[in-house]
Amino acid sequence: MTHPLPPMPRVVGSVNWVGVWTLYAREVWRFLKVHQQTIWAPVVTTLLFYAVFALALGGAVRMIGNTPYMEFLAPGLIMMAMVQNAFANTSSSVVIAKVQGNIVDILMPPMAPLELAFGFVMGGVTRGLAVGLVTGLAIWAFVPLSLPHPGYVLFHAVAASMLLSLLGLVGGIWSQKFDHIAAVTNFVVTPLSFLSGTFYSVDTLPPLFWWIAHFDPFFYMIDGFRYGFIGRSDGTLGVGILVMIGINVALWWLAWRMLKTGYKLKA
Repeated sequence: MTHPLPPMPRVVGSVNWVGVWTLYAREVWRFLKVHQQTIWAPVVTTLLFYAVFALALGGAVRMIGNTPYMEFLAPGLIMMAMVQNAFANTSSSVVIAKVQGNIVDILMPPMAPLELAFGFVMGGVTRGLAVGLVTGLAIWAFVPLSLPHPGYVLFHAVAASMLLSLLGLVGGIWSQKFDHIAAVTNFVVTPLSFLSGTFYSVDTLPPLFWWIAHFDPFFYMIDGFRYGFIGRSDGTLGVGILVMIGINVALWWLAWRMLKTGYKLKA
């Protein structure tokens, strides 16, 4: 009489690709299930911003350099929608899991800290890019947008979405309740995005505020992204690329460290 062999344990290689893909797919499915809130609502909000500024001008053709103001404004609004939603995706996912007490279900699988971070962050990047694409197509119906430098558009879209996804992950791990992550949104993300040249050229600012704007990382993500659309920048493009890469690397390390040590995740 033969006895069935006991089930063999799954062999996980140097990278748990199945686990990473499963976590990423979960993060994407989370926001796709409620796409009315996570994709279409940000598009409507951005179009309302655009309409308010168009009505405020009252039909006047204001110029920023050689660019009509409404064409100058559009890339900033698209970027703002992208980064806010990338941040919201990772931060809400972690905070909800902690508040509901099921964060252990994410921490128990055989996944390295960097794999966990990658799954969360790529989900946020996907949402940010999806919102940016839909928002860009919606604005394109009202203002002519061109892409003279598509490489800058793609780089800054991905780098900015990644930066805010990482910030959302770090903020979500740090937060113990929804009030904490709301404070990060209200006192960090929103002010930095509004004061980064989204609605104006920083070259029009007084010298002190010009220097302050150049210490805002959001300025570089919007400036480089806008350059891809209109061929005009307020800062040095090379510096902006280095700033984006440097901050992303630092946030990757911080997120990895927080997950590795179980900071505010393990009792």
